Amino acid sequence: MTTDVVALLEAPLAFGSDTPGTVRTLPGGQGANTAAWMAWLGRRVTLVGVVGTDEAGQARVRELTAAGVRCAVRRCPGAPTGMVLVLSHTHDRTMVSQRGANLHLDGHDITEALTAATDARHLHLSAYPLLDAPSRTGGLRALAEARRRGMTISVDAASAEPLRQAGPDRFLKWVADVDILLANADEATVLTGKADPREAARHLARFVRNPVVKLGRDGALWCEGGNVVHSVEAPTAAVADSTGAGDAFAAGLVAAWVDGSAPAAALRRGCELGSLCVTLVGGRPGPAPRRAGSAPETLAQQQG
Repeated sequence: MTTDVVALLEAPLAFGSDTPGTVRTLPGGQGANTAAWMAWLGRRVTLVGVVGTDEAGQARVRELTAAGVRCAVRRCPGAPTGMVLVLSHTHDRTMVSQRGANLHLDGHDITEALTAATDARHLHLSAYPLLDAPSRTGGLRALAEARRRGMTISVDAASAEPLRQAGPDRFLKWVADVDILLANADEATVLTGKADPREAARHLARFVRNPVVKLGRDGALWCEGGNVVHSVEAPTAAVADSTGAGDAFAAGLVAAWVDGSAPAAALRRGCELGSLCVTLVGGRPGPAPRRAGSAPETLAQQQG
């Protein structure tokens, strides 16, 4: 999990000069955001991660716990809690990341969390543990343990440039045959070399069971059976900040799919939450009454 310093720019970034804007410090992290949205939906969810022993780490755990997320989070002395600088303007954002304690996630964290979460039936994995070499063992352990236990698995491809640096072919081997792979259009292009989202989705279907390509304001699409592509449009929303929209989308889609929803219905639910998220500043939902979760627990693995 991370602390996000979100700069809402009032104009395009003026490199080497000043740009007016509003700056806020908020909780963040891809897996943590998705877990928070799942809890907001009334789901039982456990977040696995690492924070520092600093005040920021304590605050991030407190916030998630208050949101209804069970935190299987280890405190790592000598490493700061992750931090991300988010530069947000209109419909896009750029991030500068300090992974910090997230890099110390290891296989023991995964094994302990799965042992405790005896009724967990689904693993949602942020790809950052795979893309960052120091935490890769933890990410691979999560996938291996989930497969061994017969859990369903979804993976969020995380970010285009880290995917490029890690190597698309290597990444696709790591996530081979997972149930759902979520990627935005840029990530899908990096992974496949194909600019057309439908072609990219069909190509990804050679490696994973159900590729999902997020298209922002244009909605999303889902490739089923290697060829059939379902697509939905996103609801119209007044954009305040796009931070975390993909994380909210993942929560809505995965929750619906685990419930047995068809691809188009799961896509719609994902788009609904993503569109709600962009009306807020930051990647977390606002307060809402939570219903007691009766569905099997979801294990969300986090890296900033």
